[in-house]
Amino acid sequence: MDDGKPVWAPHPTDGFQLGMIVDIGADTLTIEPLNHKGKTFLAPINQVFPGEEDVNKHVEDNCSLMYLNEATLLNNVRVRYSKDKIYTYVANILIAVNPYSDIPKLYSPETIKMYQGRSLGTLPPHVYAVADKAYRDMKVLKMSQSIIVSGESGAGKTENTKFVLRYLTSSYGTGQDIDERIVEANPLLEAFGNAKTVRNNNSSRFGKFVEIHFNEKNAVVGGFVSHYLLEKSRICMQSAEERNYHIFYRLCAGASEDIRRMLHLSSPDTFRYLNRGCTRYFASKDSDKQIMQNRKSPEHMKVGALKDPLLDDQGDFNRMCVAMKKIGLDDTEKLNLFRVVAGVLHLGNIDFEETGSTSGGCILKNQSSQTLEYCAELLGLDEEDLRVSLTTRVMLTTSGGAKGTVIKVPLKVEQANNARDALAKAVYSRLFDHVVKRVNQCFPFQTSNNFIGVLDIAGFEYFEHNSFEQFCINYCNEKLQQFFNERILKEEQELYQREGLGVNEVHYVDNQDCIDLVEAKVVGILDILDEENRLPQPSDQHFAEAVHSKHKDHFRLTVPRKSKLTVHRNLRDDEGFIVRHFAGAVCYETTQFVEKNNDALHMSLESLVCESKDKFVKDLFENFSNSRDSKQKAGKLSFISVGNKFKTQLNLLLEKLRSTGSSFIRCVKPNLKMVPHQFEGAQILSQLQCSGMVAVLDLMQGGFPSRTHFHELYNMYKQYMPAKLTRLDPRLFCKALFKALGLNYNDYKFGLTRVFFRPGKFAEFDQIMKSDPDHLLELLKRVNKWLIMSRWKKVQWCSLSVIKLRNKMCYRAQACIKIQKTVRMWLCKKRHKPRVDGMVKVRNLKKTLEKFTEVVSGLKEGKQEMVKQVQELSTAIDTLMAKMKSTVMSRKQIEEEYEALVKRSEGLLSSMQKRKQEEEERERLKRIQEEMERDRKRREEEDQLRKQEEEDRRLKSEMEQKRKQEEEERRKREEEERLLQAELEVQLALEREEATQRQTVLEQERRDRELAMRIAQSEAELIQEDAQMDPSLRRSDLAAEIAELLARGVQVQASKAAAGVKKYDLSKWKYAELRDAINTSCDIELLAACREEFHRRLKVYHAWKSKNKKRNTDTEQRAPKSVTDYAEQNPAPPVPARQQEIAMNRQQRYFRIPFIRPADQYKDPANKKKGWWYAHFDGPWIARQMELHPDKHPILLVAGKDDMEMCELSLEETGLTRKRGAEILPRQFEEIWERCGGIQYLRNAIESKQARPTYATAMLQNLLK
Repeated sequence: MDDGKPVWAPHPTDGFQLGMIVDIGADTLTIEPLNHKGKTFLAPINQVFPGEEDVNKHVEDNCSLMYLNEATLLNNVRVRYSKDKIYTYVANILIAVNPYSDIPKLYSPETIKMYQGRSLGTLPPHVYAVADKAYRDMKVLKMSQSIIVSGESGAGKTENTKFVLRYLTSSYGTGQDIDERIVEANPLLEAFGNAKTVRNNNSSRFGKFVEIHFNEKNAVVGGFVSHYLLEKSRICMQSAEERNYHIFYRLCAGASEDIRRMLHLSSPDTFRYLNRGCTRYFASKDSDKQIMQNRKSPEHMKVGALKDPLLDDQGDFNRMCVAMKKIGLDDTEKLNLFRVVAGVLHLGNIDFEETGSTSGGCILKNQSSQTLEYCAELLGLDEEDLRVSLTTRVMLTTSGGAKGTVIKVPLKVEQANNARDALAKAVYSRLFDHVVKRVNQCFPFQTSNNFIGVLDIAGFEYFEHNSFEQFCINYCNEKLQQFFNERILKEEQELYQREGLGVNEVHYVDNQDCIDLVEAKVVGILDILDEENRLPQPSDQHFAEAVHSKHKDHFRLTVPRKSKLTVHRNLRDDEGFIVRHFAGAVCYETTQFVEKNNDALHMSLESLVCESKDKFVKDLFENFSNSRDSKQKAGKLSFISVGNKFKTQLNLLLEKLRSTGSSFIRCVKPNLKMVPHQFEGAQILSQLQCSGMVAVLDLMQGGFPSRTHFHELYNMYKQYMPAKLTRLDPRLFCKALFKALGLNYNDYKFGLTRVFFRPGKFAEFDQIMKSDPDHLLELLKRVNKWLIMSRWKKVQWCSLSVIKLRNKMCYRAQACIKIQKTVRMWLCKKRHKPRVDGMVKVRNLKKTLEKFTEVVSGLKEGKQEMVKQVQELSTAIDTLMAKMKSTVMSRKQIEEEYEALVKRSEGLLSSMQKRKQEEEERERLKRIQEEMERDRKRREEEDQLRKQEEEDRRLKSEMEQKRKQEEEERRKREEEERLLQAELEVQLALEREEATQRQTVLEQERRDRELAMRIAQSEAELIQEDAQMDPSLRRSDLAAEIAELLARGVQVQASKAAAGVKKYDLSKWKYAELRDAINTSCDIELLAACREEFHRRLKVYHAWKSKNKKRNTDTEQRAPKSVTDYAEQNPAPPVPARQQEIAMNRQQRYFRIPFIRPADQYKDPANKKKGWWYAHFDGPWIARQMELHPDKHPILLVAGKDDMEMCELSLEETGLTRKRGAEILPRQFEEIWERCGGIQYLRNAIESKQARPTYATAMLQNLLK
């Protein structure tokens, strides 16, 4: 608010929008959008981020921005996308936004050559740069690499995968036919495994991991493709706007007339497996004219062809045939593939009807006879056997009759339809397995040193109706997200700790609980599904009930009625379940879960295809036939778990990924309509958050993404250096290079085994090292100079060490002499100690004898006799002292003679006292008579005084008794308050726990709401509750929910408990209104409440400003660090403003403590620039403030004019009253204030009406009057 700089605030459709802070609320900020002047809205303080100075500026690496947060990340991607720059780095991770259009020269051969051998960051971001980095890492580290391409359906994963494969084969291939085969295998796999969905015209309905293998010379020698989870349900059923696999339509559109007649093909609308979805072809204007009319469906002729720049069914068919020829498939094998595809289409056109007899079976309709003949002909089956196998099921008796008797059980129409669809799925699935097998055979290799694998698997999916395929795909994405967290976040931070870099820890959401929900043994959803399949009569309803019963209180799983979509809330609990994934909640309908999880066929259908007359079809089921068990022979349906097989394949894949180096490409879908140059900010922000990019930003803000071992760096640049330098130790070699180049120490750090670089700095270093020879010659001179300097420093340190050793030897010699002297002194003291002690005691006795002489001189009778005795005793003492000086006497002898003298002195003293007492007695008797009269009068006076004193004591006793009673009452009251405080703390602890749980649920609900909105947009369904609400209202409701959650915090609850009787509600007052009320109000209670709210908002604002400060800038300090640290560590108990005012009674207190500015803290370690911080507190709040520093002008601040620069803490929160020596006299403060020009400064503030009314302003105004 002071800086006047724009900030990023949340926006429901754009993600974030620019605005200005106009007011500070209790837990929110009031924002005025830049594009809507005059309109304001409230935003949670933790969702407002500072913006760059130039919001239209874009950078290639987001880590190069001044502020690293999700708002600047989204804005950078938006600006680059508007300029057709679809690739952006976040450290070493590539963000790829699908342009939905062809960008000229972006993937040309010239571009491929430009990126060969170039370090990441030296050229603009590109998928080629990631591919080349993977190759160079494999070459240098001698370790296989993986490139994980992830993103939503339609984000461009498949296209980026093809570009990676094309780059590797064309750049590092051997120039043989094998390179072309690897590239040409993609069209064939896409034809059989890709299909049009509502979100992507070329969606991969299977996952693949393509490995490109390299020999010891790092040249391409072959490849291998692993595939996962083909979507078999699509073969028999598609949604209205979706299509079956491309091969069906391409065969109908592009096959020659001879092949069409041989395969009995016609338009797509004539086939059951195609006509329930979209029957239009992909075609351009020219290719649409080339397709004959009898091959087009009525829908195609009415609406027209589907348009996509990358798809053309007729042209793609011809390209697929060329690709088949290039990878080694002859015409016979090609025709076999087409024949099986056509057989599947005809199989779907077979219809059944009830027989009308009591057997309850079914027969083929009359119009299906021709279709049955076509299907049997194309698949090499006997027509009658096919008819029987589709309408009956063979069983073998196990009891009640002859063993081994074959019984044919007739099937109902529904059962026959299911058997027909199961056969179609099995045939096409094994045909796809055969295609992948033939693709792998076309680029074989004998040996391989390393490989680069590219993972392309379906992204996180959520539709209106989600089934078993979406469940497996999303389970896979959960595992991949966990791998991303481990590799990028967890392992990165562990490496920093091992290397001792001291980088701050970054927290991220761990999704292990969601993975355990799916794959845990016994209680996991997949194991529950397998157990359901093993039951005699499995059902989808029983499976759903088992899932809910075993995970009743699991946070990640709930019932469909809690969904945000109406269509899901209409489901019963036994018809589905909702799983809260890392990207949001998805509702799965369990219908056909049990059927889709079983990959086995009945013995009737299995025997039929295994005995096919066509060798090609028979070979497809050869392995399946060999694996039959006793259950199949008994006519029962064996169980082959699809989910368990996928889980095993996925675990093997992750083991392979963990054993390799990894690079990540995060593909982003810019809009739901799949059109170019349309950027939907909120949707893209959700994708970036779900992909972990925000957590990566937090890590990279203080991280070092580029690193290399010392010996690797040594080997990399050893060829550029002369022999003199290559003899150095690798660590010293690296240190010499960095010092010679003059690199900024903040751009790199030395670990224990490797050197780490800030984002983009390794590329700059590599570019410098590979520059022209003249530069290397200059670099060599600088390295030699640094080595000479370092060696000279070593010589200096050696000389200093020798001098230090010499000084240490001299010091030790002097210390030995001192030790000898001290020991001799101790021995001497030990020998003569008794004589010294005796001499001291005898001298003290002689001093006592002098006092005897004074007493004797005062005697009146027997004076001569007593003087003689004193002289004799003095002579004896002198004799003993002379004897001790001349001879060595033991302690015992000295004690004996000393005791004898003491007894003589005591006897002399007693006789003197006796004589003295006799004289005093005579004098006393004489004085008694004189004093008796005075005593009588004194007694009378004392009696009166005693009576007065007794009266005073009685009054004081009553006062003390009253004080004790008040003290006892105060102690009881404090005990009651302490018990109430303990109960309140217990209650607040419970509310804190509830608030934490509520915040977790609220965050999940927010993600669920966003996901539901996106589903509703894509599926043309709106959320029922939100349909009648304005987007701005929805945002305000969300802010209200967050505010309500924050209001349950511990400090807020404590404040409310302490100020439970607050008279004024100031949470909606503006900043300026609070300030005006403080300056003008005469109501003491209102004035105290305004002051408290004013200073609380100042604290909130300064905390937000400190959190979002620029990097590499000093923290602004308004009070010494000791004061702010005390306030943070010892928060003062909240006291109502009115009570605090009364308790303080507007006392005027003055303080002074030492103060060092942050800028001088490290420049002046000796504290020569230590200054003083003065503060004048008017009641609980500060009124005047001074800072005095050497070589600087005094800083004077007064309340009202300088609120933003003054200490916002109350006197109790500062802890100044507890600091010894901190409080000073008012005279001391006023002298310094007057000397620094404070009176004139305050007078100017009063005249300009900027000063707030305080004790100081009142005194100055009275003085001026």
